[in-house]
Amino acid sequence: MSLLGKAGHSPAARESGFAAHRAGVERLLASYRAIPADANVRLAKKTSNLFRARAKNTAPGLDVSGLTQVVQVDSDARTADVAGMTTYEDLVAATLPYGLAPLVVPQLKTITLGGAVTGLGIESTSFRSGLPHESVLEMDVLTGAGELITARPEGEHADLFHGFPNSYGTLGYTVRLKIELEPVLPYVALRHLRFRDLRELEAAITRIVDEKSYDGERVDYLDGVVFTAEESYLTLGRQTDEPGPVSDYTGMDIYYRSIQHDGAQPKRDRLTIHDYLWRWDTDWFWCSRAFGAQNPSVRRFWPKRYRRSSFYWKLVALDHKYNIGDKLEARKGKPPRERVVQDIEVPVERTADFVEWFLREIPIEPIWLCPLRLRETGAPAARNGRVWPLYPIEPNRTYVNVGFWSSVPIVPGQREGAANRAIERTVTDFDGHKSLYSDAFYDEDEFAALYGGEAYTELKKRYDPDQRLLDLYSKAVQRK
Repeated sequence: MSLLGKAGHSPAARESGFAAHRAGVERLLASYRAIPADANVRLAKKTSNLFRARAKNTAPGLDVSGLTQVVQVDSDARTADVAGMTTYEDLVAATLPYGLAPLVVPQLKTITLGGAVTGLGIESTSFRSGLPHESVLEMDVLTGAGELITARPEGEHADLFHGFPNSYGTLGYTVRLKIELEPVLPYVALRHLRFRDLRELEAAITRIVDEKSYDGERVDYLDGVVFTAEESYLTLGRQTDEPGPVSDYTGMDIYYRSIQHDGAQPKRDRLTIHDYLWRWDTDWFWCSRAFGAQNPSVRRFWPKRYRRSSFYWKLVALDHKYNIGDKLEARKGKPPRERVVQDIEVPVERTADFVEWFLREIPIEPIWLCPLRLRETGAPAARNGRVWPLYPIEPNRTYVNVGFWSSVPIVPGQREGAANRAIERTVTDFDGHKSLYSDAFYDEDEFAALYGGEAYTELKKRYDPDQRLLDLYSKAVQRK
């Protein structure tokens, strides 16, 4: 939780927040010094939002226990100084009392700000505000070499600032980030538009992103869900301070089911800004159905405090540890299943092509859509003419994130990761990229071409010359 009250940028509150932060930094540095010189440097962190396998590590890890707070919120400047391991749940709790929010708030409460910057975060403001790292003004980074440096868009460490997104902790870890905030109103009015043709949905995305409005009404938030090729939706949100009734999807009602309707006219709904930001967390999008949490007879007795993504993740971790799912499938005489948990981006003009291919080849539904455009086009470009070289999507171009999180039966005789490999090939063919938080199967040359290449090599030499941290290919693909 925040260290601050409503007078959060008073001199006394500011000094108190930074004093606690400095103590946390000292513990971090002491833990770095305690790690043997021949051991890999890793976080001493039991939980993760990654779906990649994490290798066991016997060496002590970095102590980040003192880096979990919002250091200060400056409501006048609309900025926040935030420790790297602070969750978005705590960050939002600290900023909403000021009528402010981060420009992009990823969907799950336990994603950390540092994780969203060194990885990738996205949400329904991304069509106008880009990705979380684009609202970072500066960041303190503990590099692989053990140096604590401040990286900004300009200056000595501008290369690290631009190369840090999508590095997944292989160049260093964020200790503090200063981010921009934006004003928000108390409520979000929603319109759910139904489409029976994916080409029409694609055209609507293009038009709404360009105009930031639809049918004469402003659009502040934009995402979508595909159930089938004949049933897809875009959800348009508009901030409002108009009082009135609001829906609650933390109880028996389920948010993604509320989207569906048969009418030609948009279905309307309203949420508080808090509940809108966390609308997907209660049921981990739709993934809670795998645990029976959407069955009304089960949900009625499922404690409300356990209807959240962090609890479902613990259940997934148990499944991974004991192969529960595959054992149950075997009892039914069915083959084991391949995990297909991915987020990819393709140019908006290839969205319908990709979704049609996916629905035809990969038996998973629903899938999530989230349009995005890079926000920052005027900052100094990183190597190869790219603003963010480790995830080089093009400025001034609209993309659509497609998210799908489930599993498919393994076909005997096929290569390991057959479905994921097919997705990787298709995404590349469609001039897209995929996030690296889950399983990846690229060969080393293709991976380098897609995720930074020589720019990454140079950053690694400068900020982790002794290879104390894993390199990106080892971490994302080889899963060391």
